[in-house]
Amino acid sequence: MRYIKEFYRFIKHIYNNKTLLITLIKNDFRKDYLGSYFGILWAFIQPISFMFVIWFVFQIGFRARPVEGNVPFFLWLIAAMIPWNFISSAIMSGMNSVVSYSFLVRKVAFRVSILPLVKIGSVLIIHFGLVLFLFFITLIYGFAVSIYWLEIVYYIFASVVLILGMSWFLSSLKVFVQDIGNFVGILLQFGFWLTPIFWNISIVPKKYQFIIKLNPFFYIIQGYRDSFIYHVWFWERWKISIYFWVVALLFFIVGAIVFKRLRPHFGDVL
Repeated sequence: MRYIKEFYRFIKHIYNNKTLLITLIKNDFRKDYLGSYFGILWAFIQPISFMFVIWFVFQIGFRARPVEGNVPFFLWLIAAMIPWNFISSAIMSGMNSVVSYSFLVRKVAFRVSILPLVKIGSVLIIHFGLVLFLFFITLIYGFAVSIYWLEIVYYIFASVVLILGMSWFLSSLKVFVQDIGNFVGILLQFGFWLTPIFWNISIVPKKYQFIIKLNPFFYIIQGYRDSFIYHVWFWERWKISIYFWVVALLFFIVGAIVFKRLRPHFGDVL
């Protein structure tokens, strides 16, 4: 009951300070691209160019064939790379949120727990642009507009809940242990190659596929492909949906508890 009340107060605080939160997100998004000729366009040019490089290497260089049926390889690829780009960028940014905004940590009236949300929101702006790019590529390949596209809202929300819990946990540890950033970076590199982004889970024997599905990010990656390519609703995969939300809420609760316990000591270190 106590945690439910804490969560309610957190949501209420976000609602009451939504203008401040939006302002912080906008400022955080802009500051990384001030002074450059292309400005915020770099936020979209870099990930899109990387996806084209990967496409060129795999489809032109290695002559990769459609993974399933007549699904174009590039569409199949970016439907997974775009959510992974959001996941990895949001986790790294959220982890550094408290350290990056150390000047706000010392302000008594400021609720530090929204800082990871600021970083996640900043990355989310880029993600929205890349999702529009995904819409465009899907249409270019001849796929019709589908009601399943609306499912992306659900998967974005699911991603934010999971990442916010992780960010609370990691950002509070980062204040005291600087090496945590390098450790998480290595884990994300492993996650990039172990998550079915470039390869199809069907190549793994069925009796071992459950190991891949234990990765909660698999649920998000598969969800984007379900929305744009396979046209499957999330409730049709109810078993893995339940598993994902158990893991996501566990991270959310543990992250909130750890952050709250360590919060009084942030000012002493920063």
